[in-house]
Amino acid sequence: MLQNAHELMAIYSENPRIASIMAAQQRWLMAHAGFSLFLGYPDEPIPGLYASRFTDFAVKHGIASRNTAAAFLKEMLAYKFIQPIQRGSDRRVTLLEPTPFTREYMMRWIHTHLIVLDTLDGGNRMAAIAMDPDATWRMHPIIAKRIIDSDILRNPGETFNLFNWATSGSVVVDYLISRITSMDFAADKVLIGPLSMKVLQSQFMISKTHLKRLFKRAAEFGSVGWVGAPGKSSFWLSHTFVSEYWRYQAEKYAIIDTVSHDVLNTAEKSDERFGIVVLGLSRD
Repeated sequence: MLQNAHELMAIYSENPRIASIMAAQQRWLMAHAGFSLFLGYPDEPIPGLYASRFTDFAVKHGIASRNTAAAFLKEMLAYKFIQPIQRGSDRRVTLLEPTPFTREYMMRWIHTHLIVLDTLDGGNRMAAIAMDPDATWRMHPIIAKRIIDSDILRNPGETFNLFNWATSGSVVVDYLISRITSMDFAADKVLIGPLSMKVLQSQFMISKTHLKRLFKRAAEFGSVGWVGAPGKSSFWLSHTFVSEYWRYQAEKYAIIDTVSHDVLNTAEKSDERFGIVVLGLSRD
């Protein structure tokens, strides 16, 4: 989990604007929804991303209101994270696609999780991806559907929800978790050392007022606090808060693990089948 937090922090540092899309629950869900509609969302008739389809999808799955979804799509166009492509048979519909930069970012997001999984169990997921790069895009729509359908990921816990639904909130949580150096499981608090609110504000493009409000509310939950004088002593996280983060990450990794296993194994079986046919050994 610490490796995961550090990896996500590194991605955020490289390009805060696009990473901020994944740093709030609602925007994270909309990003996965849009990308998966483009690739071909499971149970949807055909692949394709366009405004009315995206807003309908967001409302249907309880991700965002129609106005919020439409505003998000316009923002993605303005920042050139998505772009129009050639019109389809219906001239009234403008089809959209992720730009190469966005594809690269989403690919890295998936690969970061696969690398952590390989580290956990000594697997060869990334080696298999190197042999079949398109497997990444076969995985994504299934991963997206399972994320959107997961109650654990949609409602990870009171404190994590507080941060996760706030602008840049989830990356603030990643930062807090990344500060953990040791765990005393007998204690009810995890010390992470001194914490600078000024650093948090500047690093994650979050206003002082907004950040203060988040931490004040989390303190009221009994989830965070200072050992002594605020700003001058060690900061702590409750075990309950840390457990919410672990539960959330465990669910996400379990989804990606299952999907990668299914997609990569299917590809391997197809390759084996192709080899048998080429050798003239097929009985069909």
